[in-house]
Amino acid sequence: MNIPLLDLKAQYRSMRSEILAAIEATCDEQGFILGPRVAALEQAVATYVGSSHAVGVASGSDALLVALMALGVKAGDEVVTVPFTFFATAGAISRLGAKPVFIDIRPDDFNMDPGLLERAITERTKAVIPVHLFGQCADMEAINEIARAHQIGVIEDACQAIGARRNGRHAGVLGNLACFSFFPSKNLGGFGDAGMVTTNDPDLSESIAMLRVHGSRVRYVHEAIGINSRLDALQAAVLLVKLKRLDEWAEGRRRNAARYVQLFTDAKLTDRVTVPVVGADNFHVFNQFTLRVPKRDELRSYLKDHGIGTEVYYPLPLHLQNCYRELGYQKGAFPHSERAAEEVLSIPIYAELSDEQLQYVVQTIASFDRTR
Repeated sequence: MNIPLLDLKAQYRSMRSEILAAIEATCDEQGFILGPRVAALEQAVATYVGSSHAVGVASGSDALLVALMALGVKAGDEVVTVPFTFFATAGAISRLGAKPVFIDIRPDDFNMDPGLLERAITERTKAVIPVHLFGQCADMEAINEIARAHQIGVIEDACQAIGARRNGRHAGVLGNLACFSFFPSKNLGGFGDAGMVTTNDPDLSESIAMLRVHGSRVRYVHEAIGINSRLDALQAAVLLVKLKRLDEWAEGRRRNAARYVQLFTDAKLTDRVTVPVVGADNFHVFNQFTLRVPKRDELRSYLKDHGIGTEVYYPLPLHLQNCYRELGYQKGAFPHSERAAEEVLSIPIYAELSDEQLQYVVQTIASFDRTR
């Protein structure tokens, strides 16, 4: 049996004619940058997450960058985040000449440990970026309380978490700003790079809309040094079709996650394979179903040999990356992040998986376990 980590072709087949019609209509209109389709997607996403405003940009990475710019982050400032995340979270901070200040994750949900936040804040701290990793929200109540006390901004890195909720509220309205990625592998994925920033602050929304077009509200009149990060209409056309199915896909992922847990339990593997922990206050949308396993690299190789796709998100924490050596962090500085990097393995979770495929994945892991 061959089971890829993600099968976008299966998803595409279910809506091929509708997507092609939307693309053809956009081509007939010959309007490709911003415009009414982008505006429609911005309104649709704002309505979906419950925000007052949404601004489309060229990628999730750019969403993080313009969000920081809108908060006035500049060279010499500090922004607190976690080292166990995709590079863009910290890269956007560094791109502005600011300093990423890392704090460790909680070992159960891989998200920021709010208990470590207070001591990381200094007079130079301008913002904090909690990451909703793998589709589950961070403890935003605790993070927001500390941020308010220190009058610093909160940017949700929700790039993996559209549709996730915490205490009934969507990712996207849990901080001052939230950043989404529509990279093809996300739960809501385009046909290339695309991103969005949501906020309930009209001033921040207006600032981001200006910054994404070289700092201009009026053509050829520039109030700030912005960037070129405009969402294109073709991506918006595709995403408008897909957004209507987002909750259905999330339920499929959640159903598969529950089935995995049952199968791992029935196979008596849960003492050696740690399945994702879902917080009682969270609605997890499983952009990834990430296990913690011993002999991770051996298991990954074994699964590959048996036709099962996997991925390691992420094999090297950011504080140990060569480009961040100048920050001075040493191995051992963030033990939970470092241990996660050695143990995590994401297995297929997309909504189109059959029960037979889920059983095959777990049976193959059980087979590996018996041979070791």
